[in-house]
Amino acid sequence: MALKAIIYRASISFSDLDQNHYADHALTIARHPSETEERMMVRLLAFVLNAPPTNDQGALEFGKDMWEADEPALCQTDLTGLTEHWIELGQPDEKRLVRVCGRSKKVTVYSFSSGAATWWSGIASKLARVENLTVWQIPADQSQALGALADRSMTLQFTLQEGSLWVEQDGRSVEIKLVQLFGGTR
Repeated sequence: MALKAIIYRASISFSDLDQNHYADHALTIARHPSETEERMMVRLLAFVLNAPPTNDQGALEFGKDMWEADEPALCQTDLTGLTEHWIELGQPDEKRLVRVCGRSKKVTVYSFSSGAATWWSGIASKLARVENLTVWQIPADQSQALGALADRSMTLQFTLQEGSLWVEQDGRSVEIKLVQLFGGTR
């Protein structure tokens, strides 16, 4: 018998103090049985950092990457069906990144393991000419602390200021300092 996804609910308040952008999100997240809480929380973080202020160019949605190999972790598709933004988690290989960069306006990768720098140094030269790719590293200790905030029902406050992202829940907080390995701005 196959294991079923575990359902999490998150009420999120996001404040980007640098750009005066504020948003609230009520999300239902299906965590695949093989997905860790750390990865699920990184997926949630990627959603918060990339959700468009309006859905005029399409909404950002969670993908089926844990179920389907050719799917993203998150994807924003415009109203005509074209992919505006493809978001990957972990350490995808360069062939996959070149392929998705060719069919998406923007591609972002959030890598969060202790081996992220080694992974990136092995493929960076192969992606040097890709213009629509941005790669971020979340230090492993910070992503693990973020994973520790996971709860089946969460109320989270995300605050972004001067390059630091603070995530708070029930008096516990984690500071995330994203390290840009490649590409443009968030």
